[in-house]
Amino acid sequence: MTAELTIFDTPPSQVQAELDRLEAALDSELPRKELDRNLLIATWNIRAFGSVTKKWTASGSDSPKRDYRGLRAIIEIVSRFDVIAIQEVSGNLRSLRYMMKCLGPDWGFLMTDVTLGAAGHHERMAFVFDRRRVQPSGLAAELVVQPEWLDEIAVDALTRQFVRTPYAVSFKSGSQTFILASLHVDYGDSSGRVPELKAIARWMEDWATRLNRWHQNFLVLGDFNIDRQGDALWDAFTSTGLTVPAELHEVRRSIFDVTADPLDKYYDQIAWFEAGSGTKQLNMEYSNAGGFDFLPYMYTDLNLSKSSLSFRLSDHYPLWVEFLL
Repeated sequence: MTAELTIFDTPPSQVQAELDRLEAALDSELPRKELDRNLLIATWNIRAFGSVTKKWTASGSDSPKRDYRGLRAIIEIVSRFDVIAIQEVSGNLRSLRYMMKCLGPDWGFLMTDVTLGAAGHHERMAFVFDRRRVQPSGLAAELVVQPEWLDEIAVDALTRQFVRTPYAVSFKSGSQTFILASLHVDYGDSSGRVPELKAIARWMEDWATRLNRWHQNFLVLGDFNIDRQGDALWDAFTSTGLTVPAELHEVRRSIFDVTADPLDKYYDQIAWFEAGSGTKQLNMEYSNAGGFDFLPYMYTDLNLSKSSLSFRLSDHYPLWVEFLL
């Protein structure tokens, strides 16, 4: 009887060559982790991050389309960060379990339960982190709107709780403590997203004001489903002073973005309150930020559509920021 193929087996030569090229690109394009010198924080909406087909290359009839080749690429990218917020983790945890086994005992994760209801798509939010570099420092919370806010009467007032409850976790690296709040804003009519984004910005400002006395760093990251910088959604997101690093204004968020303007499809963000915004909530020294385009390196032997690639890898690119310790 033939033994079942596992993700720990040696990949076929074509797949290994691709993974080698991906590793070299990551070495070239991302900052390296340097002990006691820097901190790399990332966010990535990994499309339908649930089960995996137990093949190196899934066929057209296989479901799901994510296979060992795509998952190994995802794991290699995740391994380059100290802590990464992942959106769209599903109820099925096979891919996440394989990821943690491949990353090894030095890595940990925290996650929410699934979000029930049609709009929630049974999604979870997770943080995956390198224990050698960061450790949870005590706080894990799902954020809900104050009942009084839901009673306010205004055109852009929020009338319900967040569709997917934001998930906040505190971590410590060296002498720095930081709180990360991960979000995945409901995607629907853009006018319907404005109240949720304004409420998120208001919630974050209120919490940051309360945290300020403890000198904790506070960052918001995830998929905000903002169409582009300067539109009503962007204005709602930044209405209380949340600031996105300038380098991220030039980074593409979606593999489907084929326009010349990198600000089109401005979905994913990493932001914080800076001095001058009214609520300074960043004591770490910012260094750099960027994204990573994985498309040129994977599945190069197949003529796959971007839609197919999105289910094997993702439709979103990862974003990252680097701080100096």
